[in-house]
Amino acid sequence: MADPMERLGSEDAIGMESCMKEDLCMEIDPPFRENVATAEDWRKALNNVVPAVVVLRTTACRAFDTEAAGASYATGFVVDKRRGIILTNRHVVKPGPVVAEAMFVNREEIPVYPVYRDPVHDFGFFRYDPSAVQFLSYEEIPLAPEAACVGLEIRVVGNDSGEKSKSFDEHHHVSILAGTLARLDRDAPHYKKDGYNDFNTFYMQEGYQRAASGTKGGSSGSPVIDWKGSAVALNAGSKSSSASAFFLPLERVVRALQFLQKGRDSSTNNWVAVNIPRGTLQHGLFQRVTFLHKGFDETRRLGLHSETEQMVRHASPPGETGMLVVDSVVPGGPAHKHLEPGDVLVRMNGEVTTQFLKMETLLDGSVDQTIEMQIERGGTALTVNLRVQDLHSITPDYFLEVSGAVIQPLSYQQARNFRFHCGLVYVTEPGYMLFRAGVPRHAIIKKFAGEEISRLEELVSVISKLSRGARVPLEYISYMDRHRRKSVLVTVDRHEWYAPPQIYTRDDSTGLWTAKPALPPESVFLSAGINHHGEGLLNQAVVSDTCVTNMMEDRPQDNNHELADGLTVMETSQENVSEETQAHDEPDVGTKKRRIEEDSSTDVIVIADCSLHEPTEEKLENVRTTLNDVLRDNHGAAANASISERVIEPTLVMFEVHVPPSCMLDGVHSQHFFGTGVIVYHSQFMGLVAVDKNTVAISVSDVMLSFAAFPMEIPGEVIFLHPVHNYALVAYDPSALGSIGSSVVRAAELLPEPTLRRGDSVYLVGLSRSLQATSRKSIVTNPCAALNIGSADCPRYRATNMEVIELDTDFGSTFSGVLTDEHGRVQAIWGSFSTQLKFGCTTSEDHQFVRGIPIYAISQVLDKIISGAKGPPLLINGIKRPMPLVRILEVELYPTLLSKARSFGLSNDWVQSLVKKDPIRRQVLRVKGCLAGSKAENLLEQGDMVLAINKEPITCFRDIENACQALDMCDDNDGKLNMTIFRQGSEIELLVGTDVRDGNGTTRVINWCGSIVQDPHPAVRALGFLPEEGHGVYVARWCHGSPVHRYGLYALQWIVEVNGKLTPNLDAFVEVTKELGHGEFVRVRTVHLNGKPRVLSLKQDLHYWPTWELRFDPETATWRRRTIKALDCCALHENDV
Repeated sequence: MADPMERLGSEDAIGMESCMKEDLCMEIDPPFRENVATAEDWRKALNNVVPAVVVLRTTACRAFDTEAAGASYATGFVVDKRRGIILTNRHVVKPGPVVAEAMFVNREEIPVYPVYRDPVHDFGFFRYDPSAVQFLSYEEIPLAPEAACVGLEIRVVGNDSGEKSKSFDEHHHVSILAGTLARLDRDAPHYKKDGYNDFNTFYMQEGYQRAASGTKGGSSGSPVIDWKGSAVALNAGSKSSSASAFFLPLERVVRALQFLQKGRDSSTNNWVAVNIPRGTLQHGLFQRVTFLHKGFDETRRLGLHSETEQMVRHASPPGETGMLVVDSVVPGGPAHKHLEPGDVLVRMNGEVTTQFLKMETLLDGSVDQTIEMQIERGGTALTVNLRVQDLHSITPDYFLEVSGAVIQPLSYQQARNFRFHCGLVYVTEPGYMLFRAGVPRHAIIKKFAGEEISRLEELVSVISKLSRGARVPLEYISYMDRHRRKSVLVTVDRHEWYAPPQIYTRDDSTGLWTAKPALPPESVFLSAGINHHGEGLLNQAVVSDTCVTNMMEDRPQDNNHELADGLTVMETSQENVSEETQAHDEPDVGTKKRRIEEDSSTDVIVIADCSLHEPTEEKLENVRTTLNDVLRDNHGAAANASISERVIEPTLVMFEVHVPPSCMLDGVHSQHFFGTGVIVYHSQFMGLVAVDKNTVAISVSDVMLSFAAFPMEIPGEVIFLHPVHNYALVAYDPSALGSIGSSVVRAAELLPEPTLRRGDSVYLVGLSRSLQATSRKSIVTNPCAALNIGSADCPRYRATNMEVIELDTDFGSTFSGVLTDEHGRVQAIWGSFSTQLKFGCTTSEDHQFVRGIPIYAISQVLDKIISGAKGPPLLINGIKRPMPLVRILEVELYPTLLSKARSFGLSNDWVQSLVKKDPIRRQVLRVKGCLAGSKAENLLEQGDMVLAINKEPITCFRDIENACQALDMCDDNDGKLNMTIFRQGSEIELLVGTDVRDGNGTTRVINWCGSIVQDPHPAVRALGFLPEEGHGVYVARWCHGSPVHRYGLYALQWIVEVNGKLTPNLDAFVEVTKELGHGEFVRVRTVHLNGKPRVLSLKQDLHYWPTWELRFDPETATWRRRTIKALDCCALHENDV
């Protein structure tokens, strides 16, 4: 079974029945065949077999059909040395894109390519170049399905280490496990309800003996051999609850191998795609039939006549114990049913058929023909004629990749699991755009943008008509709730988070999936323009009725991490690659990750945005009347509210923020956030909303704003992330609100002075999930509480050097809003802070808390934006505006009481001076650490006490901020602070440099081999360490199914060298990596966050994982994606990067 997945889990409803059958069959199995092989016979056989057994490292580059994207280890064995054919399991070969290598026992590693995977049974073949194996003498393992019998002594030879954390080299530990065949007629094992399951075949089962092999992870595809060295079966899975394994018979494998051999011989040079006929019964238009083998005792209970049973027993081989019975019919045909579950098969084309092998032989030889079936249904004999359909025609060999989603025609496998029609539009992986809308994995898309969808081509056609930023409805069904359609609102990506939609098609001659553009060049979707108002096909804006809509539901975040640009999954852990360890957010009160209810859009009123600007007086008046009724109802509901609540409600905004999985930078810990912000500026051309950074964590986000004053949802753009304080500024276009909305929405009045004091009364006002204002009167208990938030396991923004406001009462840890005085003037933002609670050395849990953020920090930056202070320009709503720069001292500080400072030797004069400066705080600031790479690094030391700057005593963080701002007021300064420091009993004077930062956050990211690479962000530099080798570029995330996943280049480390060349920054990294070729092995030197160096090698795969860059363009205020190097294009010139 393929490592890291345990192939066999619970068997659900089938399990109980199977167990009962097993108990019965243990008593009626044929007598064991006597084993006469000696130890010497086995030694000779194994000496011939072991060299032909290989360890397979497979990487599913995309999720497809029944398999997820990921890397795993398995086993295979050579069955044709001259042609270069390796046999293994279907779930190892994968139904979708796969990259694989095989390692022989002498550690020779060669690439292998999929050449066939059976549409039903668990076997498949890889091909390889026999001349590539230069140093090993080996022979192919012959297949002998006829040798399998009950009691046969066997050996399972393969990779059975089960060491998932080991490297590929360490996985080649050939394990030889002994056992005995106990059964040849076990039902096919049931692995899981939404994945691959074999059917219409018997399996062999190993005996429950002390000598049972009990194969484990990594042994999938191992040969089951007899003492002659022949393979009698193929290891497929094991039962985790017992020491037994299940083996696939080889009769159909031999047939498929013969077709491959003939196809290879017919080709002179290269492999060509080989057609291996595989038939299935077509019941009606689309229905297909599966069978189970049931004993005669059960067929009698189903109504089988005794005369029929007697005839069947007489016509069947000795020892036959039952007949084939219809188990299920995949739906989709006309109302008139020809076959039903419980029908007992008597004859096919006039021949008594009681075995799967005989039935499949007939079906495979009758593709596109009609066969006659004689059945008995409840004692009534019936004859039906059914057409045999080619199984390959209902096995998808192409898929659509759009916004990280993998969408394909529904396969026979999944149609059987879910009982849907084959060929429907099936969501294998929702990616970003669909995940954002709440579309789950395994969904069937039925309607999109008002058009019925039954084929993938129809979905592609609809997508081609959509513009970026369009918001359109989508209807889907799921197998969990198959009888009701669910409706959601899909927002087309406004930015170029992902590559344009592509169609991947399987090419069996090369073993690759080739990609081509899914949309024509003239498609609206591919145009450069962005729909900033988020309109749909009819310029629709979403207007939610705040009186009845409850859009924000408290649901745990689904971090299934299997998304991507191909990126199906994003990971940050160092060596955590198993699915079981994926983090899922718990729905506790401290969790700040929520998603919109899947069918919440049914509670949304859609009003054409064009009607708000329509010159026709009648239409405008109707809209005004409707909206005024809504606003009047809201006003009536708030009649008993406080003055502050009524004043501040029109300024409040509910945020819903999504982060694309392909761009989860700066250690951001979730894909989905929501919270409350306040409008701090509103004019004809620009609106600005302030919100905490635990709601808007990074600029690489899609932000949707819902206004309390006006029932409309519009997009926002992150324009400023404060490098220190816990707030962000988000811009919106007031014209998107229409004339009515723009008139009722307003900005809050800010009151930065006087600052709050202990005992002051304030009003805490925020929004409920239904966008209703909620408030309460509270008392300030501590207006200057210093934060002390530790670093998370994966470094992310944490508030430092901040004093916050604490209240006596609030609404809990998930309620955010503002603090106002009795007149509704905003004195602070009641914002959310992210932290991580750690339990022991290995366990941690994300939590959040809320505190007040003084409004002065926001008003200072806001004034600069409005007044047009010096700074880099940014396009906001079509107008370029200079954005402010912030001068900061990149040092983490913490307060110490003067009583303790005195114990460290601080003089009485300084104590008195600091008390005089601030008699309330009575503290001194001490250095916790300097940010690595800052101008203060190597000047200030841990434990230093900051006494004064420019001879002025320093008692709080704001004093340092004011000193930094004073530097900007002087034209002749060198950006240094004259600081008085107390260090180890002595006072010293230091000139300490400051750093100037913008509010853009991270604006550039590189995806190389599936790793998300960026410059080290402040949270990483706050650890106080950067590699000596020129610092390096930081790996923020990695993607499942990528080369870095396959070779173990995980997150939380710096890449400092590539092929011996230093990579101190992104420009140098691009220059080095763009010269690397496809399939080239690359030597990478890394340094972990803990300082541990490491050297590894990986093979670049430009076919499935091209190198690309995502960069924010301030000229257009958009994120642009650009391919740096792909398989079919050369590296860009220096001036292009």
